[in-house]
Amino acid sequence: MPAVSGLGHVGIHVNDLMAQRDFYSRIMGLKIADEDLEDRKMVFFSANPEEEHHEFVIVAGRTAPEDTVLINQISFKVDTLAELKEFYDVFRAEGVRIDRTVSHGNAFGMYARDPEGNTIEVYYKTGFPVPQPHADIVDFDAPEEELLAAARALIPTS
Repeated sequence: MPAVSGLGHVGIHVNDLMAQRDFYSRIMGLKIADEDLEDRKMVFFSANPEEEHHEFVIVAGRTAPEDTVLINQISFKVDTLAELKEFYDVFRAEGVRIDRTVSHGNAFGMYARDPEGNTIEVYYKTGFPVPQPHADIVDFDAPEEELLAAARALIPTS
């Protein structure tokens, strides 16, 4: 039986193409790989365009009412806990709505909202084998060593 090898990219419809373009490029740091702002009204983003042309696409034309929940979450990973904490600081400075910051044990996640209210997660994988679902509220102003020690303590002993 055939099986997919991974998730290639995600595309979402948006109301305000330029506000979303600014958020995902300037605040999230995704690179614009290609775009057509006039005819097709779409923007292709990648964390590394040389490796993967696009991982995320926004397209004008959202037709659902603004309070309609369409997306559970869109998750973006970072390589270090320090980078996640930097995003936490940037989000606070930019006035991005942060819903919660958690330890899943196997990862730390920050759940926030893009300009149109879609839930995004920025996360760092700890590599600790903690069963899921698990989510302890944490303070990203705490030192990294303290956060990691608490997550490490969640590893089952038997």
